[in-house]
Formats: sequence, structure tokens, C-alpha cells
Amino acid sequence: MSIHDHDCRTHSGEPFNLRALRGQVLLIVNVASRCGFTSQLGELERLYRRHRDRGFTVLAFPCNQFGRQSPESAAGFCSFGEQTYSVTFPMMEKVQVNGRHAHPLFIELKREAPGVLGTKAIKWNFTKFLVARDGRVVRRFSPRAGIRELNEALESILDEPW
Repeated sequence: MSIHDHDCRTHSGEPFNLRALRGQVLLIVNVASRCGFTSQLGELERLYRRHRDRGFTVLAFPCNQFGRQSPESAAGFCSFGEQTYSVTFPMMEKVQVNGRHAHPLFIELKREAPGVLGTKAIKWNFTKFLVARDGRVVRRFSPRAGIRELNEALESILDEPW
């Protein structure tokens, strides 16, 4: 199964199939509103604005699994992101990324790009997965990954033909 074969929902609950983003480079991120890394929303927005015309999209999935740092609904998170960080990239449904109720998309992402020493579990908010235009998961980034590291990886993959 490809990343593009997954169904999900937008922050407002509308069905969304990732096939609509085939041909785009994706950065898929589990996000939270009350986390020490929440300011990364602003950095992700700048990265999105810099590269969206080259076929790049950020997909943010709110997740409340880590320290209950995102208690609001997906729509509430979207409002928070727009008002606080001027986020314009797609905000998706609230999901679980680990455990029995993990969203199938995140199960696939973790399988294709395991963490340190092959671990599958996502350790915290703002874990990022870079996906090539063909749906290949290219790299997993820790929550601490900075904008420079993300931009370098993104620059190299945006130029790949597909």
C-alpha cells in the first residue's frame, strides 16, 4: 500500500484521500497546541510558503497522545494554528499515532521510516515524515529537527523527477 492510498479527513471532518496529493512532496507531522515544539508551526508555515509553488505540501494531524498537549478538536486546532501562526497549510483530523487505535496512515509511515535503532513508535509531538512525489517515505525527522535540516532534505527531493 502506498501513502497515497490512505483515506483521512480534514479538520472539519470532510473525507480526504491522499491520492489527491500524488505528485506533491509531503511533510506529514503530528502536531499539538500546548507543546514546547508548537512554535514549529510558524517554521513549517514558512517552509510551506517557500516551496508550495514547487509542489510541496505540509499535512498537520493534531494528536493528544503525548502529555495531553492538544485537547481541542481538530477544528479548534485549525483555528489556533491560523490565529497564532497564520497557518495556511492543510490541517487534518485529530488522530492517534501509536497504539491500537493508531491511524492507518501513521502505521504505514512508521513501518516505512522507523525511528532510531529501528523503533516504530513515535516518541513525541512534531515527528515529521518526508514523502516523495511517488509516495515513497524518504525520511523521518525527530521533533527537534530544525528548519535548516528540513529545508536541505526538501530541496534535494523537490528536484527529483517522478
